[in-house]
Amino acid sequence: MLIKRTRASDIPSSEITSETVFHERRTILKAMGLGAVALGTPIVAGATSGERKLYTNEVPLSGPVWLQDKLKTLSPSLYSTAEAATPFEYVSTYNNFYEFGTGKTDPADNSQNFITDPWVVEVAGEAELTGKYNLEDIVNPHTLEERVYRLRCVEAWSMVVPWVGFSLADLLKRFKPNSNAKYVRFETLHDPEQMPAQASRFAAINYPYVEGLRIDEAMNELAFLSVGVYGNAMPNQNGAPIRLIVPWKYGFKSIKSIVKIEFTKRRPKTTWEMSNSREYGFFANVNPDVSHPRWSQARERRLPTSIFRQNYVDTLKFNGYGPQVAHLYQGMDLGRYF
Repeated sequence: MLIKRTRASDIPSSEITSETVFHERRTILKAMGLGAVALGTPIVAGATSGERKLYTNEVPLSGPVWLQDKLKTLSPSLYSTAEAATPFEYVSTYNNFYEFGTGKTDPADNSQNFITDPWVVEVAGEAELTGKYNLEDIVNPHTLEERVYRLRCVEAWSMVVPWVGFSLADLLKRFKPNSNAKYVRFETLHDPEQMPAQASRFAAINYPYVEGLRIDEAMNELAFLSVGVYGNAMPNQNGAPIRLIVPWKYGFKSIKSIVKIEFTKRRPKTTWEMSNSREYGFFANVNPDVSHPRWSQARERRLPTSIFRQNYVDTLKFNGYGPQVAHLYQGMDLGRYF
């Protein structure tokens, strides 16, 4: 039996966003012109969530029973681009998840037996409520929504993905971070028996995988915790059972298979930063004006694409989410703090 210092169910109901308040808040944001993400492409502005159909991959619901029940109540979110989503076959077979191998198809090939239920997430650090929680306790107080976000990889390829999940800020507030909480540190499962590349002598990075956000970034309305994709439970290769989505940053910031969330005083050292700080900075904001040392970031290869039908698009600053996030970096030298 899992022993907890505090249980998610013990958190006062006043700290949990009710479904009524959740929808009222988005109605207000919509009226203010903030309910949808401002991108270089038209968005679902002016529409109600009920006017946009949910994406589906047309397979039976997967995942534990409690998640299947929640997926049946899934609603589309106004925080979505109107761009068509990348087909599921690409979303689920073209992945970076080095714990299962460095090839793009390795995660799908090598994660079939990855066990994600039961799953425990530890909440630690500078917060009033800490402890170890079953994933069901983490997720159940929240209403699931579908957000169609653009995903831009630092390798200069991109997708448009219909993620299923809930606001990161809504979760973090439940644990009452104190005034010392300046950053949020995230950690991926370390289990070499299940994640074979973690045991390799030739591993490209050190494990466990660690990522982090400033507290104001983590509390931004676009930061998202995802438990599914295309209307279903998260595939193993995409970061099951729960992962972070930070759409204005390069994809390596959106850490997968999270087992720990920690509020910290000091900025955490993140995995790719420790591996090669010259090429991978802490902030990792999408920026066409700041090239990677080995390639330009001005354009991206949007999947699906092929050698005979290449699909290149111009990269937008903050991946097109500047109206929602640019204020977080006002006055910063984005060339230095990349």
